[in-house]
Amino acid sequence: MSAGAAAKKEQSAAALIRDAGAADLPEVQAIYAHHVLTGLGSFEEQPPDVAEIGKRHRAVIDAGLPYLVAELGGKIVGYAYAAPFRPRPAYRNTVENSVYVTPGMDGRGIGRALLAALIERCTAAGKRQMIAVIGGGYDNAASARLHAALGFKQAALLKSVGRKFDRWLDTLMMQLQIGPGDKTPPGR
Repeated sequence: MSAGAAAKKEQSAAALIRDAGAADLPEVQAIYAHHVLTGLGSFEEQPPDVAEIGKRHRAVIDAGLPYLVAELGGKIVGYAYAAPFRPRPAYRNTVENSVYVTPGMDGRGIGRALLAALIERCTAAGKRQMIAVIGGGYDNAASARLHAALGFKQAALLKSVGRKFDRWLDTLMMQLQIGPGDKTPPGR
C-alpha cells in the first residue's frame, strides 16, 4: 500500500467529532446502557431511558458546556460531555468529564479524540480545571490510561465508596489544569 493510500485509509477511519443533537440520543443511550449494565465507569445500576438522557443532555447544553459525539460511517461510536463539577458557585471554573465508547470500538483512538476535543472546547469556554471521576478506580484501567495520556494526574483515590456487581468499588479522581489553570484569576 502506498503512503498516500495508507494516509487516506487512516483518515477515512477517523471519527468525526461533533456536537450531539437530539437525534443522536437513542444511540448515546444505547452506549451508556451497555456501560451501566456491564462496566465500572458508572455507578448507576439501571440505565436511564432516552427521555432521561435527553434531560441530561439539555442540562449540559443549558450550562453552556459541550456534549459531543464521535460519528464513524454514519453511526455514533462514542460520546463525551462536560458538566459542572459541583453546583456551588465557587466551582464555576471546574468541570467534570464523561467519555464513553461503543463496545468493540475501544482501542481505536475514539475516546482520546473525544476527550481532546472536550478539553479544547472547555478551555475555549474559559474553564480552568477538568476532573475525571473514574468509577472502579484502577480496575477501570482503560479510562485511567486515557486520562493520563492527555495529562491528567491522580488527585485522589477514594476506597470502597461504591458497591456494584456484589463488590466494593473505588473511585479514582484525576485532574487536569486547562487554559491558564490557577495561574491567573478568571477573566484574564
